Amino acid sequence: MDALSTWQFTILAMYCGIVAVLSLYGFHRWHNLRLYLRHRHDVIEPPSHFAELPGVTVQLPIYNEYHVVERLIEAVGRLDYPRDRLQIQVLDDSTDETTGRALAAVERLQAAGIDIDHIHREHRHGFKAGALEHGLQSARHEFIFILDADFVPSPDVVQRAIHHFTDTGIGMVQMRWGHINRHHSLLTRIQSIFLDGHLVIEHTARSRSGRFFNFNGTAGIWRRRAIDEAGGWQHDTLTEDLDLSFRSQLAGWRFRYLPEVEVPAELPVEMNAFKSQQHRWTKGAVQTAKKLLPRIWRAEVPLKVKIEATFHLTANSSHLLILAMAVLMLPVVSIREMIPWQQRLLIIDLPLFSMATMAVSGFYLASQRALYDDWTTAIKYLPVLMAVGISLCVNNARAVFEGLVGYQTGFHRTPKYGATGTTRVLGSKYAGARTVIAGVELLMAGYFVLVIAKAWSIGMYAGIPFLLLFHAGFLYTGSLSGLQPFLTRQWFRTARAIPA
Repeated sequence: MDALSTWQFTILAMYCGIVAVLSLYGFHRWHNLRLYLRHRHDVIEPPSHFAELPGVTVQLPIYNEYHVVERLIEAVGRLDYPRDRLQIQVLDDSTDETTGRALAAVERLQAAGIDIDHIHREHRHGFKAGALEHGLQSARHEFIFILDADFVPSPDVVQRAIHHFTDTGIGMVQMRWGHINRHHSLLTRIQSIFLDGHLVIEHTARSRSGRFFNFNGTAGIWRRRAIDEAGGWQHDTLTEDLDLSFRSQLAGWRFRYLPEVEVPAELPVEMNAFKSQQHRWTKGAVQTAKKLLPRIWRAEVPLKVKIEATFHLTANSSHLLILAMAVLMLPVVSIREMIPWQQRLLIIDLPLFSMATMAVSGFYLASQRALYDDWTTAIKYLPVLMAVGISLCVNNARAVFEGLVGYQTGFHRTPKYGATGTTRVLGSKYAGARTVIAGVELLMAGYFVLVIAKAWSIGMYAGIPFLLLFHAGFLYTGSLSGLQPFLTRQWFRTARAIPA
């Protein structure tokens, strides 16, 4: 073996360091899976039932939701709850035809005797957090049920959750998201698996093992005091839900998760909408980590809570590491030609393989098995899942960097299309625009053609399937990001989904 130069050794050391850190996060995924398996059969029942149901205020924050606002309001109007104890607030920050459609739906429910108000702000100060804060000023009840525009609650959801508040220490009850358009496309199928892993494995593991977990921004009921005593809604991060969740639990409130109570929602059907959502969630988590981790480590809470909160809030840093690893891949492959195959396998390939395949596969298959009778069908999606997860590193690394340096951006809502089942949407003026990120992803796809060619030339055949995940992921994500806005606009001109 030829001696490595200083720069070759440095690049290889950087690569191995990145793999080591990513493997640590992979181990944490295994740890959460172990906690889930230990606690999945725990019986979580309310300590008692209210003799008289308490009042509930339902808050519906909306912003330019033309396609789904009527569906949302009509579904909430069907809630099976005493009308004299139910207040509904449509918190409308819209600047388009959504306001007229929302107002018409509200008036229909008012005519039917339902207590519902349309509250329209002329500004978006504080974005969603500001709207929720504004609504609280006129909320009459102790319990606050929050639903985003793309959710379609079944009539019994409030009745199934509210009795858990007979435990006076419970500050929030979170219900599990369902997916009304899970089978719409390959993209929505992949998203559903991603979310199920978080909502089934992570939430169950954290909540039932005494660790902090977060309100997901929707499909949850808050005790008003738990909001107020935590300092209320704040809008200095893009994930106001994550921020308030940790502050409330630091204030001593306990949260409860009900995976058996499903609230269906629409998944983004367009790649750029999905990436916009991921960017907001990623950047917001980084902002929350900067804001709250010092406070968490000073707090008088168990060490296991501090460690889990740290992994939870910093997990998105892995996107920056994956991007760095991807950029280093060609020089690393070239350098590895000088290293005996035994060392390559043991030092680099094995931990990377374990992190990228075994941890991901076990984690997500466990969530599918818990939810679906046909869970084995998810196996065929795992390579695509891993490829897409890798390819998001460009989009999300940008979000991590912006969060770290304090670069401020507005709250970009996720476009909804009113998609259900396998129904094909015709288009919308809400479609996301192409960005330079798509170009970078396609360049990365081309770059990995070179990496794969180099690996083949030196006989590194065992690593090629792993390299193909990078190439396929970047190609899929970049291509859809570039094509979908064009296709959507073409569909819109034909379909005239809403007034231009």
